[in-house]
Amino acid sequence: MNYVVPVELHNQIAQAAYEKRGFSSQEATRGARFCEMASWHGIKTHNLLKALHLDELFGSGNTTSPGCVPQAAIIKHPSRFEAAQTWDAQKKLGQAVAFEAMDTAIELADKYGVGIVSVDQAFHYLWGGGYVMDAAKKGYIAYTNCTAALAEVVPFMGKFPTLGTNPHSWGFPTTEAVGFPIVIDWATSTVAMGRVQQFLREGKQLPPNAAVDKEGNPTTDPSKVSSLLPFGAHKGYGLSLINELVGAFIGGSLPTIRSRPQNASHGEKTTPNFFFQVIHPDAMNANAFAVGRNQASNIKAVLNDILGHGNESCLLPGQIEHQAAVASEKAGGLLFTEAELQELQHIAQEAGVALNLPSLATQN
Repeated sequence: MNYVVPVELHNQIAQAAYEKRGFSSQEATRGARFCEMASWHGIKTHNLLKALHLDELFGSGNTTSPGCVPQAAIIKHPSRFEAAQTWDAQKKLGQAVAFEAMDTAIELADKYGVGIVSVDQAFHYLWGGGYVMDAAKKGYIAYTNCTAALAEVVPFMGKFPTLGTNPHSWGFPTTEAVGFPIVIDWATSTVAMGRVQQFLREGKQLPPNAAVDKEGNPTTDPSKVSSLLPFGAHKGYGLSLINELVGAFIGGSLPTIRSRPQNASHGEKTTPNFFFQVIHPDAMNANAFAVGRNQASNIKAVLNDILGHGNESCLLPGQIEHQAAVASEKAGGLLFTEAELQELQHIAQEAGVALNLPSLATQN
């Protein structure tokens, strides 16, 4: 059973919740926009519940050493590279920074063919796939990665968590070819910690080889999870390491103290880092496609070949999110389970927004 929460009501709750925590109207609007986008596409691990939970634990809710500072101003450093910018986010709300960074990278790509924005001193932006999807819908190839809020993943052949879940997100403008943008978005752990929290909330078990308990023993019980494992053994480990190295080049500090200021010695930074890259498709066009195809028809031909030969039932990355968006459109709002709705009601009460559960439509 799902409950249908009207988009306007959801965003009113989100806006009020952020503003009550001291965020500006613009920050709250961008925070609400992101949470709407996540729920609209069925991303339950990074919706409003997760966003506010992160802010409560590591952000503005951490009164001793907040990792997110309401109404902080971004410092944009001078650069000798015209297509690349470096920012100090000064712990500004991650979603607000990410939307602005991706928009800036798009502007740079329009001018130079490619645009890069690297962000230091950030607060987690949650679902990276949402930002690249938004750019892909506008016609661009987009990529982002970040160092996750916490080091909670054990390296391959290791025993102590020194890596983040460290997602990679790619978006491709393929709506003309397949009806939606292809979005390849994954945490480098077998599951994200948000999935663990979702399974705990829903009373479900984790898949095998996804997590370990505090003794380092494998567990499928979400209530016993202490650390996560990388997907694909050494392959996921390598991909996670990429994020830590990119963050280190930008200015990030030690992974094991990220979001743990109580463990940091004087002068060490405890914030995540972001990296954004946007490519204009024209910048990649060698204009020598086979049998007279152009770039658009060539993309469609390649995808048709991949999904042919008996592979017609295969899913494309981003297809599940597209189907969730279709379901949201059909329902006329955002879909929440009963367990999620109870948490949303608690948030609404704290924000001073009326949420009348019996008035909401339901969907099986």
